[in-house]
Amino acid sequence: MKRVKAPHSMPFDTSTLDSGMDRRSFLKHNARIILWSTALCYGIRLPRPAGAADIPDIAVATGNRTAATRAAVDLLGGMGRFVKPGQKVVIKPNMSFAGGPEDATDTNPEVVRELVAMCREAGAERVRVLDHTLRREERCIEGVQKACEVHGDDIVQAVSRSRFFKETPIPEGRQMTETDVMREVLEADVLIAAPVAKSHSGAGVSLSMKGMMGLVYNRGVMHSRYDLHESIVDLATLLKPDLVVVDGSRVLSTNGPGGPGHVLKMDTIIASTDMVAADAQAVSMFEWYGQKLKPRMVKHIRIAHERGLGRMDVENLRLKQIQA
Repeated sequence: MKRVKAPHSMPFDTSTLDSGMDRRSFLKHNARIILWSTALCYGIRLPRPAGAADIPDIAVATGNRTAATRAAVDLLGGMGRFVKPGQKVVIKPNMSFAGGPEDATDTNPEVVRELVAMCREAGAERVRVLDHTLRREERCIEGVQKACEVHGDDIVQAVSRSRFFKETPIPEGRQMTETDVMREVLEADVLIAAPVAKSHSGAGVSLSMKGMMGLVYNRGVMHSRYDLHESIVDLATLLKPDLVVVDGSRVLSTNGPGGPGHVLKMDTIIASTDMVAADAQAVSMFEWYGQKLKPRMVKHIRIAHERGLGRMDVENLRLKQIQA
């Protein structure tokens, strides 16, 4: 594999709870966080809980991206586990740039189409594919729009006008305590994150947590007013996908988020119900800036783990891999 020289300054470190939670659940939750952190520090592999179902924490499928997308979700129990008949679903891919699939700046249209198809098969009443694009809307969404047109003309939408967003408090936010969220997201029964795996000049990587910024109106304040990593985690306390499907068919390993950069052809799809674990797995599996990284080196992944939003210690989680 071609080695890519790392830039002089990389955005990596080199070195909470639901309001309705009762006291017993609170204590148990905190105990789990302490256990995870201690195990991570000392390299201890935690045992699987007794009687756990044969569903992994993380599913990885390789091969044809369409087949791999379905196979990864099937390893988690199938789309019917997440989408019930009559429900409204929002799928959030990356559609911010106007490049083609070979540029790896946006989620591959075939991955999105397969997710829409599975939601339809599960009986979803309505499926929307939404993003707040960074470039000209028509150009950014046309690839995914064309791929999904078999399911309807209004499936894929770019949302940028303020009237389609609603001011929303973030009760667990530590820096960012409110933001304007797409109304359709707030009204949805199911949220599916479908990011492409790519590098990011400010956040280190752009995966499912970073991708939630595409569902808010004013993401600029997350760069200028707050610490970017802290605000990404604050937003993740509000926008929690029911399912994460990371498109690693091609990985933009340098010069993200907009490229052009070094693209790795990995033919890999990662799925999980834990957005922190999904992002951590992607960091662990792929090469970034010409080198391998640990999840803890990405600040927002580490903070999310420490705040109990998910787990970055993927070596202690149940992983299933399949060739699609």
